[in-house]
Amino acid sequence: MSSINSAIAAYSNTARAATPQPEPMAPTASPFSAGPASFGELVQQGAETAYNTGLAAETMSRQAVNGKAELAEVVTAVANAEVTLQTVVSIRDRVVSAYQDIMRMPI
Repeated sequence: MSSINSAIAAYSNTARAATPQPEPMAPTASPFSAGPASFGELVQQGAETAYNTGLAAETMSRQAVNGKAELAEVVTAVANAEVTLQTVVSIRDRVVSAYQDIMRMPI
């Protein structure tokens, strides 16, 4: 049994060393800031939030492999990342659809 545990530890150490750890992106503006945000800032903030949610899920999964996280925490983080990804895909589909509608308009 101890050889299995040491093999798991060696595998996780090798995987951790081989995979560069991405750093979370710093948010540029607070959603509660005083001035109105531009569309570009809103899109950037949404992308950063989606990235950080995915990063949190990956971090939780990595901690679970190392035995440092509870299963409920991992499931919650992965579910949040899944919902975020579905939202991003839905927004992308709406933007593409709007672009196609604009391109079909007569001049």
